Amino acid sequence: MSTSIENTLPHEEETKLTFKENLIALAVISLVSLVSNWAGTGATPIETLPAMLIIYAMVVAGLVLAKMIPIGFPAVAWVSLVSVLLTIPMSPVSEPILAELKSISFLAMVTPILAYAAIAITKMEVDLFKRSGFKIAIISILVFTGTYVGSAFVANTFL
Repeated sequence: MSTSIENTLPHEEETKLTFKENLIALAVISLVSLVSNWAGTGATPIETLPAMLIIYAMVVAGLVLAKMIPIGFPAVAWVSLVSVLLTIPMSPVSEPILAELKSISFLAMVTPILAYAAIAITKMEVDLFKRSGFKIAIISILVFTGTYVGSAFVANTFL
């Protein structure tokens, strides 16, 4: 009988940020994103500040909803819901919001965030990788390859 890897790892207590810490972290990420957007598009942080403030406000609104309506709906889903509802064509505020958001390059904005996410690996994940050995690398390569080939097949077939 084999035991799963999760059962052999010690459980770590998940640390959650307070609402104030979330706001501070979000402000820092917004500033880094402004600089990244400046480097990627040439639009100065002053020009794109209103757009970043809109994004900041949408994220804060999602965090507030997640805090006030504890139904197990993740904060990222609340943020997405707020953002979608504000920017769908039927929304009365969609045109000015979308006009302002055009000054921000999404790719330039998320690049530093994704880079941080890639290096922010917990000790538990490192231990899991060590215990899994080369098997997880082989499975990952197969999954990535299958996803790429499947996507290419669908694109060639239907597009």
